[in-house]
Amino acid sequence: MKIVVLAGGTSSERDVSLVTGTMIYKALRSKGHQVVLLDVYLGYEGEISNIFETDRDWTANIGAIKADHPDIRQIKALRKDNPDYFFGPNVIDICRDSDIVFMALHGENGEDGKVQAAFDLMGIKYTGTDFTSSAISMDKGISKEIFAFHKIPTPKGIRAKKGEVFTWNEYPCVVKVSNGGSSVGVSIVRAANAMEAALADAFTYGSEVIIEQYIEGREFSVGVIDGKALPVIEIAPLQGFYDYKNKYQEGSTLETCPAEIPEDITAKMQKIAEDVFIALRLKTYARMDFLMNKQKELFCLEANTLPGMTPISLLPQEAKAIGLDFAALCEKIIESSLNKYR
Repeated sequence: MKIVVLAGGTSSERDVSLVTGTMIYKALRSKGHQVVLLDVYLGYEGEISNIFETDRDWTANIGAIKADHPDIRQIKALRKDNPDYFFGPNVIDICRDSDIVFMALHGENGEDGKVQAAFDLMGIKYTGTDFTSSAISMDKGISKEIFAFHKIPTPKGIRAKKGEVFTWNEYPCVVKVSNGGSSVGVSIVRAANAMEAALADAFTYGSEVIIEQYIEGREFSVGVIDGKALPVIEIAPLQGFYDYKNKYQEGSTLETCPAEIPEDITAKMQKIAEDVFIALRLKTYARMDFLMNKQKELFCLEANTLPGMTPISLLPQEAKAIGLDFAALCEKIIESSLNKYR
C-alpha cells in the first residue's frame, strides 16, 4: 500500500508526534509498504511525482523527544511562505495520492478533528476515528458532560473560561487545559494561594480550563480497538505525577502490563473503557486513562483518540501483552480504519 504517515504540526505535542510517526513509518516499511513520513506543517518541497517509489530515508531529520515541550514560534519561523496556513508544501497532493494517511499527530490541529474534517472534504482516507468524535473527545469539558449523562465515573469538576468568575473551594485539586494533551499546562494545586499561578499557566495553552477534584491513588490506561478492550496497564511515575517529562523520558515511569490488580477490577475498568468508546462515538481505536483511589473506586479521566506510538507508549505495550507486535498493531489500525470507508 501507498501510505503517508502524517506527523509534527504546531501543537505542544509536536516532538512526541514526530517520534510516533518515525516508529510507525519504520514498522510499515518493514512490512513492505511504500511509506512517506511527512511533517504536516513543514511539508516537502522536492519533486513529488513517483514519491512513493523514491528510495529515501524520511526519518533523517527527526530527533528524540526533549524533556520540555517544543517552542512552536521557532517552528513557525521556518515557514517563510504563508506561515499561518496549516498544511505545508505538497502535503495535500501527496496525501491525495496515497491509499491511506496514518494519523500520527497529537494535540491541537491533529487530534481535535480539524485535519480529519479537511480530509473528509477532500476525499482523503485516514486512520482513527472521525472528526466529530475527535472534537468531542479532545474537549475534556464536553467529555465530562457526556460521561455524566452515561453514568461513567469521572472526577467532579467545573469548566472555567479566561476572565470568568468561578467558585472552587476543594483542595488539593487539578487544573488543566480543556483542549490540551500530554499533561502540558497541568498543575496539582494544593492550596488556594497557588490557584492563580496554576490558572495563569493553563491559560497560556487555551482559553478554557478544567478544575477538578484531585484523586490520590494509582493510575492506569486501557486501549480499545474496534470496541474491544486490551489488557490494563498501570503507570507509576518514579517522581511526581504523570507529566510531560514522565510520559516521554525513558526510565521516568514504571509501567506494568497486565496490571497487577484483582480480576474483577480489571474487568470493570475494561468495561468502562468500552462504554466510553461507545459514549464518545469512537471508531477504530483509542485509549482511556483511569485513576483508582484507596477505596478501589475507578475514575475515567479522558479518551485519547490518537494515542502515542513511541518506543515507550502505552497502547503498543498493551497490544504486545496479547501477542500483537508493533508492526502488526500498525497494520491492524490501518485495516480497521479502512473498514470505515466500506
